[in-house]
Amino acid sequence: MDRKYCNVVVLISGSGSNLQELIDASLFSNYKISAVISNRPDAFGLQRAERGNIPTQIIDHKNYDSREAFDKFLADTIDEINPQLIVLAGFMRILSGDFVNRFSGKILNIHPSLLPKYPGINTHQRALDAGDTEHGVSVHFVTPDLDGGPIIAQENVPIYKNDTAEALATRVLKKEHLIYPKVVSWFASGRLHMHKGKAIMDNEELPPCGVMIQP
Repeated sequence: MDRKYCNVVVLISGSGSNLQELIDASLFSNYKISAVISNRPDAFGLQRAERGNIPTQIIDHKNYDSREAFDKFLADTIDEINPQLIVLAGFMRILSGDFVNRFSGKILNIHPSLLPKYPGINTHQRALDAGDTEHGVSVHFVTPDLDGGPIIAQENVPIYKNDTAEALATRVLKKEHLIYPKVVSWFASGRLHMHKGKAIMDNEELPPCGVMIQP
């Protein structure tokens, strides 16, 4: 009997370490990565996808006059692939409201902080500068608010004395690699969806911090 998979498109901009974890996990899971799209022609993640026999496309944002024009072409391209889920894996573009609303409830993002703390960039240094004792990673649905969509899952990472941003980033990335395939699989199985701006898991609204993953 043929298995039914959730078709996923992954958007990247860089090395694609989270993409690699998603590719590896997909071999034993309920989702299939049907395409990888990069806005940067030199993204190493494209090579990872090609090694996994996954179709790739380059849509260079520099070739478009505006963010809206780029987003429209990207959205039209994704529509042709017709995935059930779009996964942002180090995609370094702020998506327009039109794009996000077009695929509402079908976009996931991973962010290196315990949201709502530290949306945006430089999260590790900001956590150190604030004197925090813990940091972490969040997976959330994407909404027009930057890093403000409903949180699905989080995992803590301790901050040690004399930590550097680089050391903290390395520990957080290891947690990213574990948590992201798990959340994608939840969505693929039908356990997870977004309804009226809330993350719903097994027919229950998740708390504001989502599911706290234990080490």
